[in-house]
Amino acid sequence: MTAQKTIVVFGATGAQGGGLARAILNDRDSGFSVRAVTRNPDSDKARALSARGAEVVQADLDDKQSLINALNGAYGAFFVTNFWEHYSAEKEMQQAQNLAEAAREAGVQHAVWSTLEDTRNWVPLDDDRMPTLQGKYKVPHFDGKGASDKFFQQNGVPTTYLLASFYWDNLIHFGMGPKRNEDGTLAITFPMGDGRLSGIAAEDIGKCVYGIYNRPDLVGKRIGVAGDEPTCGQMADILSEALGEQVIYQEVTPAQYRSFGFPGADDLGNMFQFYRDFEEDCCEIRNVEFAGKLNPELQDFRTWVAANKDKLASE
Repeated sequence: MTAQKTIVVFGATGAQGGGLARAILNDRDSGFSVRAVTRNPDSDKARALSARGAEVVQADLDDKQSLINALNGAYGAFFVTNFWEHYSAEKEMQQAQNLAEAAREAGVQHAVWSTLEDTRNWVPLDDDRMPTLQGKYKVPHFDGKGASDKFFQQNGVPTTYLLASFYWDNLIHFGMGPKRNEDGTLAITFPMGDGRLSGIAAEDIGKCVYGIYNRPDLVGKRIGVAGDEPTCGQMADILSEALGEQVIYQEVTPAQYRSFGFPGADDLGNMFQFYRDFEEDCCEIRNVEFAGKLNPELQDFRTWVAANKDKLASE
């Protein structure tokens, strides 16, 4: 019997990493075992992974030695950072550098780095179409990741660079779902015009990553995944059908979205403007057909809404 190859999953109790851990554990013939990394091995989610057969280890992205310890002896690793914990692109870049250096020292043979575009390659800092944030970024939670790709290259880590898409789950967990206006109508609000928005179910990202580990030819490649690419108007129509009540698309400008005042509104306003203004580039790299080959269970928006309509219903 061939020994299983260990995949070290960072963010194993989160959206992307959790999806990957479950995808591997759900396939008894995967040939892989899961080493789930968390800061809190005693959390309910960590205990649930352990109960399903994952090895749960403690590590901290700010402590490089803990990362090396977590990676030692592993074949592969899934690396993801969470900007929304601290809202600092600088911190995210330091964590990515720690991961890359630890992967080199541990001899990881196939890393998947969850990255995004560095939007400054499209909108330079002196371009006033969108404001510069944190002094030197346009979309900090994109730019910090994109600027960190070099750490994996410089350290010679065999890496697949994965670009995820807008999470459909943001409609449930991030306050972006249908909201009732004062006149009683239901609406979703985005600054996307009639542009297509590449999106995906968070769980499907992990399933796509699992597919990547079965494709060693993807080492060194930069790929994007999406489950669908509807316009916001089409999203509203699909939500209307599922909820049995009309949902309208309430279009605002990126400037209006940035002014909404919730934490990260300026970052997200710039992000949606980037998706809108560079729609072709964003949709081209996030290939729905290729994602479906990596993950045969890939959901389009209509399928995801049907499965989650109870969570989307507004009071």
